[in-house]
Parts: sequence; C-alpha cells; structure tokens
Amino acid sequence: MVFQIMSKVEFTNVECITHDPDFADFDYCLLKSVNRTYKYLSLKVKLLKKPITKIKINVSIFQRLNGYKPFLYNVTVDACKFYKNQKSNPVAGYIYSLFRSFSNMNHSCPYDHDVMLDKLNTNFLDTKLTEVLPFPHGGYLFHSNWFAYDINRATVNIHIKIS
Repeated sequence: MVFQIMSKVEFTNVECITHDPDFADFDYCLLKSVNRTYKYLSLKVKLLKKPITKIKINVSIFQRLNGYKPFLYNVTVDACKFYKNQKSNPVAGYIYSLFRSFSNMNHSCPYDHDVMLDKLNTNFLDTKLTEVLPFPHGGYLFHSNWFAYDINRATVNIHIKIS
C-alpha cells in the first residue's frame, strides 16, 4: 500500500512597512482570496528616488513556537551582486526562487522602476516549501528588510501556515 502525504501552504497575513516614505512607498500590499483554494499575495513599492544602485536584502525565517523563534535561515545579500551571479549564494537562490517568476526584480542594478510582486499564489509555494525543501507543519514568518545605500528603507513580513 502506498500513502501520499500532502501538505498545504496558506497565507495568513502580510505586512509592508515603509521606514523612509520619502524614498519608497507601498502602493498596495495585500492578500487576495479568489476562492477557497486559490489565494495570492501582491505588492507594489513605488521607488521615489531613482535610480537605485546599491541594494541589500536581509531575509530571516521564523517558526511560530510560543512566539516566533529563528528557523533555518538568516541571510543578508548584496542584491546587485547576487543578480549577476545567482549561484554564488545557494540559500539566497532558494529564497529568491520562491518569488522570482512573480516579480519584476529580475535584473541587476540600477533599479529605475517600481518593484512589484504580482499574484504569488499558494499553489506555487506548496511545491517549494513541502517537496523541494520540506518544512515541518506549523506557522512561519518570512521577515525581510530592504536596504538602499545601507539604510533600512522597508520591511516586508509574510506569515504562512503549513498544514
């Protein structure tokens, strides 16, 4: 007899915080539930001082266990260098693969346009978070800080549940 275990990823919340509204501002940051099985996340950040030639991103993953505790990764990457050689950092490459095909952040610096994440759906994440690198069931927080010119300009927190 063969058993197949299925996991399901679900978005529970998203928070987009601008630390410098003169530099960048979120046009929208939302979760949309189309029906019971199809949910997606979209966000758009308007860059107000273009072009941007120096970007760093810090991503931390937390697991919810009596509060959020560090889990698996806390990585900081120079985004301009990373896009030139994506194999240079496998952890950053894996995290980037979670949203690469849904974003217009797919080239090296400079950035002279607004940055968007368009309709990142849970069906896509199901495969990445349960088959490619199996995460245990539970609640998670993908916490990211976005730095331009070594100043924290924005924070994006994505809360998910794997059941």
